Parts: sequence; structure tokens; C-alpha cells
Amino acid sequence: MTSTTETDATDEYATLGAKLRRLFVLSRPRFWLYLAGPVLVGAVYGAGELSDLASPVLVALFAYFLVPANVFLYGINDVYDADIDAANPKKDADAPEARFGGEPFVVYAVVVCALAAVLLIALVPDPAQLWIAGFVILGSQYSAPPLRFKTTPLLDSISNGLYVLPGFAAYAALAGAQPPVLAIAGAWLWAMGMHTFSAIPDIEPDRRAGIETTATRLGERATFAYCAVCWTLAAAAFGAIDLRLGAALAVYPLLAVGVPLLGIDVDRAYWWFPAINTVVGAALTMGGLWVLSGGLPV
Repeated sequence: MTSTTETDATDEYATLGAKLRRLFVLSRPRFWLYLAGPVLVGAVYGAGELSDLASPVLVALFAYFLVPANVFLYGINDVYDADIDAANPKKDADAPEARFGGEPFVVYAVVVCALAAVLLIALVPDPAQLWIAGFVILGSQYSAPPLRFKTTPLLDSISNGLYVLPGFAAYAALAGAQPPVLAIAGAWLWAMGMHTFSAIPDIEPDRRAGIETTATRLGERATFAYCAVCWTLAAAAFGAIDLRLGAALAVYPLLAVGVPLLGIDVDRAYWWFPAINTVVGAALTMGGLWVLSGGLPV
């Protein structure tokens, strides 16, 4: 039997326009570039020449990871976190994120976006297929049973390497080979730090809900230190490839140290990162384009 809450939600989102607006909010538009941005970065370093960036495969990768992948990833998260989110202030009516209200069309949209990923796997060259498949597996099992990585300390952090898999797919699709091991390690460590930093504002709501994460296990102060270590290692890995790459990533450990040291509210700092990541990603992309066009030595 359908609950009163689910009936009300269905009535509220009866029109197509209302449903699309709801999916727009649930897909976290502020975070769209967290998946689509790595596609651009991976592409400029995987391309052999500028014309490669007009590849239909790259366009398909960017289009998928800009919107459908976010509907898939955050839709699953919200469906399986409905009870937990009831006590999360980040999901209040006046907050930037929204709660899942039991709307069936959200579930249907998640399934459609997952099937779109399967079609994308069939479209891209073989070296890129592994990364897209990995995104679907980690993206679902981060939030959904049976694994539900997000409720297991350390695995919640490690599994969030899923955010850089689109970049590896773009690199592999254009280069016809896998990214350098140091780049994979550095990007994965960066994603681990990003995820765990974002979990700091959720420490108290998660504890009240009985959810264990890396952040709840470590506590706020040690979590900042954990993020600083992840981001320092990420910068070192990229710096071993090119010092300029390491310098661009060095802003992150500085933030992990500076935010608690200066007494900045972590809830406020959390919302800086979409802009910070966009600026750093743009710098990496422009640097790659300059090298690709012959303007800088490799």
C-alpha cells in the first residue's frame, strides 16, 4: 500500500516539468563538474592532437557524466539514505540539497541512467570500458546493498575513487592506453580526501543515525589530518609526473590544515569546494591544452 507521504510526493510532481526540476535538484547541479570535469582533464592529457578533442566518443562521455551520471549516483544515494537524511540539516527545505520523498519517477530515472552507462560502455574503445563499468559498480554499491560502502569506515573513502574514473575513461578512450599509474594513484587519493572532507559536516547527523564512516570513526580533528595526508600524497604523486601538476594540487592540503587552524566553520568551507575544484580543474585543463598545442614543453 502506498504511504500518505509517497502519495503527496507523487501528486506534487505530477507534471513532466515538475519531475525534471525535481531531478535537477536531486542531481546536485553544484557538483556536476565533479564527474564531468575529470573527463575534460583526462581528455586533454590523453589526446594526441587538438582535433582528438572533437571526438564523438569524448562528447558522449562528457554528456553522460555531466547530467545522467549525477542522476544515477545521487539518486541511488538519496533513495537508500531517505531515513538518514530525515535528520540531516544539509537536506532541510532552505538547504542546497533536497530529500528524496519516495517519488517512483526518481527510481525510474536512476534505472534509465544506469542503462545509459551500459550503452556508453558499448560505444567507447576497449581501454575505457573498465573505468565506466567501475563507475557503475562503485556508484551503486557506495549507497546500495549488499556492500553499501558508505557505512564502512575507510571503504567509504576508498570507494570514492569513482569520481575520477570518468577522467581515466576519457584518457584511455583518446590515448588507446591506460593512464600512468602515478596519475591513477594521485587522482584516487585526491578523491578520497574530497569525500572524507565532505563527510565532516555529517559527523553528528551520522552518529545520531548510527552510521559509521571514516569521519565518525576518526572524529573531526583526525579527519582533517586524514584529508591532509591524502591530499599531500596526491600532490606528491602528480608532482612526480610534473612539478606543475603537483603545485596545482598543493592547494588542497593547505585547505585541510588551514580550515581548522583558522577556526573556519567546516559547513561553510564545504561549499567552497565546487568553486575551488573548478578553478584547479580549469588550470589543469588549460595547462594540458597549452602543451597539446605546442605552447609548453612536456
